[in-house]
Parts: sequence; C-alpha cells; structure tokens
Amino acid sequence: MIKENCGIAATYLKDTFNAPFILYQALIALQHRGQESCGISTLVNNNLIIKKYMGLVTQCFNENILNELRSKLGIAHVRYSTTGKSTIEDAQPFLIKEGNFELALAFNGNIVNLIELRKKVKEKGYKFIGNGDGELLTALAFFAIKESKDIEEAVKKIMEEVEGAYSAVMMTNEGQVIAFRDPIGFRPLIISFNKNEDVLLASETVAADLNDFNEMQTVNPGELIIIDGEKIERKKIIQNNQQHFCMFELVYFSRPDSIYEGKSVYEIRYRLGQELARTYKTDADIIVPIPDTSRPAAEAISRETGIPVVEGLIKNRYIGRTFIMPSQKERERTVKLKLNPIKPLIKDKKVLLIDDSIVRGTTIKNIIEIIRKAGAKKVEVWITCPPIISPCFYGIDIAIHGELIASDKKVEEIAKEIGADRLCYQTLEGLIRATGMGERLCLSCLTGIYPTPLAQRLANMLKDKKIQQRYWEVDVAQIL
Repeated sequence: MIKENCGIAATYLKDTFNAPFILYQALIALQHRGQESCGISTLVNNNLIIKKYMGLVTQCFNENILNELRSKLGIAHVRYSTTGKSTIEDAQPFLIKEGNFELALAFNGNIVNLIELRKKVKEKGYKFIGNGDGELLTALAFFAIKESKDIEEAVKKIMEEVEGAYSAVMMTNEGQVIAFRDPIGFRPLIISFNKNEDVLLASETVAADLNDFNEMQTVNPGELIIIDGEKIERKKIIQNNQQHFCMFELVYFSRPDSIYEGKSVYEIRYRLGQELARTYKTDADIIVPIPDTSRPAAEAISRETGIPVVEGLIKNRYIGRTFIMPSQKERERTVKLKLNPIKPLIKDKKVLLIDDSIVRGTTIKNIIEIIRKAGAKKVEVWITCPPIISPCFYGIDIAIHGELIASDKKVEEIAKEIGADRLCYQTLEGLIRATGMGERLCLSCLTGIYPTPLAQRLANMLKDKKIQQRYWEVDVAQIL
C-alpha cells in the first residue's frame, strides 16, 4: 500500500490571535496525508515559536499548547517521511535563526537533487540537524533571502536550482507569510479567504472547509504569494507551460471531499470505476471495496453492472498507518489487525475486490487470503490505477524498481503471485478520461517517462541497476 506524502497549512488573520487553533483544525483535516509527526509555528512577540511532536495531531496538541502559540499568523505541517527518517529532527516546520532574522518553513514534496544541494548548503557553513529535504529547503530559502534581501529574487533562485516537487509555506519574524509552488505543480496548494478577509493556505480544500474559509483559489505552478499586513502579492515567478499534476492525488492521496485543480476528487474516483466497468466484464456476486479510497469506484461499478456493493471488510480505525512490528511476518499480520471480514456476506460468494493501487503486492495478497478464509468461492481484483512500473521522485514512497511488483511481471503473473483468480488494471486511457486532465497529469510512475531531467536519468540508472541506492542517497556527480 502506498503511503502519504505531507500536508501543509498557513494562515494570516486580520484581527484575532486564533492562528494556532485554525492551523490545528487544518492539520486534523489533512491528517490522512501523514501520521508520523506534526508541528505548528507562530509569531509571538516578534519571535518565531515552533511546537512539533511525533504522532497524531489530536494526541500531540492541547488547548494549553495552542494558547502558548496564540498569534495572528502561523504555518503548520503533518508528515510522512519519503526522505530522511521518522524522527523529531526531521519533523516540520523547520526554523533557522541568525542575528535578527528568523525563518520557518513547511513543505510537501521531494527534492530530486538533494545530495548536490546539501553539499552547497554545507559549504555556506550550515550544519544539518536531520536528513530530510524539508530542512534543506528551509536552509536554501534562508540563505537566498539573506543574500538577495528580496523574497521574490530568493524564491526565483530556489525555483531555478531545485529540481523536484515543492509546495511550501514560510513565515518570517518580520511578520510575513509566504507561499510558493514549484513551476510544474506536482503537489497541490490552495489559498482561501473567509468573510473577515482572513487568509488560509493549505494542501487541500478540506482544510478550508473545516475552518469556514469559503472563497478558494488554486495557487498556480510557479506562483509566489507574499502576505504582509493588509497587503497580498501574487506573482508568477517562472512561466512554465508544462504542468504535471500528480495522478495519485486523485486516485489515492486526497480526501474524496477535496477539490483538486477545480475537480471533485470523489467524482473522478467514481468515473474511474465507470471506466473499469466499461472495460471489463465479471460474473461476481458481490463487490467489496477495500476501505476507504475505492468506495466511489465500487459504487460506480455497481451501478454499471447491477452487482451489489457490500461492506465485506471492516476497517479498524485505531490502528495507525505507521503501525510497526519487528518482523516481516508480524508486519504482514497487521493487515489482519486493520481489516476484518464480515463472513456471512462473503461465504460462498464470487467476490470482486476493488482497490486503488498495487505497489509491492503484499497488502493485497494478505487481503485476498482474508477473503478466501472467510469462505469466498472466487476472488477477482480490479484496480482503479494502471500498473506502477517505475519509481516516484516527487513525493510518493516509491523508491526503486525492485519494490514494484509490476515493474518486471505481466498481469497474469501478478494475479498468480497475489492469489487472485483474475486481476484487471485501469488502462492509461481510462485514467486520463476519468480525470479529464489530459497531458497535465504526471504519469511518470506508470510510464517511466519523467518531466524533469535528473529524475529521468536516475530512473534509467535504477532500472539498469547501475545504481542500487534509493535516489536521495545518490551523489548526483555519479550520473552527470
């Protein structure tokens, strides 16, 4: 199963000091994007203060902590690590202080040329605390602002030298909230306003919904936003006609009640189900969605085929996605802790299982075993996403070809390995039709074709096994 990237939020309030409470609610709305750590930073008495912890938002923050952070402005983050380690040192936001200047930053994405840029920052005398690219981006921003004395010039420099995905929010002790999105637009970012003309930036529209910020706009790829008192500046820093929005935001990551690039995530997932039902035939008795992202697709398949949807698998919501066990056997057993079948619904039935994706194949294999032990006569699997054949370098936990079951196996071989009687994947054409985004979709992990040059070279060398490490461990000098 694919793991989330991160969620970010920032707010600037005109009159009240409720920024930490708004950010707290925003993080709850974005908790699905990362459960390892969470953090909030605000401006208090002209100093930036950060509170960050390992764990879930509701477990880490309370009213007393939020009161300590009371301010008109702040930024926040929930994390799942795709680079770095699952430690407090790599938790965000990051804060750098030097003299009278302070800068805090939180971001969602991944930096492809991480190793090269870390070397450059070290040469400037910075000593890294952790290993993540969030700290690197903070350091790059800090030195760029320090050297240029101009935020616009600093962000332009970042966009020119950083390859990868980055939707970022920043804050200075001079009272500015800053946001920017990479020129390609891999990761989402929205700006919203409430009736008081307060501002909230976030990874998804659900964060704005929860806080009653009703007027929402997309932060465009390559755009910079600077909020300073009553003044809001929006500037396109780098013009780029080649936009690539992550298809996994639509298939899996984003909440179904979010709007992504003006499109309903729920409706797209419903259309993904329609595409499957119009492409394949089945003799199944029941449709069982694997909770939770495949439910809209299952509903669509049911309406197209007339086969009933049943909640054959019940999810234990008290087992976190970062649940860790010491051995592989015990880790596989956690699937049984998370999902339990309703045996009377499944016994003696031909079951059509619906899921959003297959990465390594271990999770779906265990779920099929659960369904068979519940008495299923037959288990057929339909996947709303095409086969994942190549790594992601833009913020998704897919690092090497060897982790991907579809990178070197045919569909029939995968079906046999996971124990399915039949396996059907979404077609690329069906995915593109369902999303309605055409060439604006990033399909790199499905095609092996990347929109940035270093990512393409890394993917080619990983595939040829000329390099064996995960991409963030690779010295760029090896492949230039």
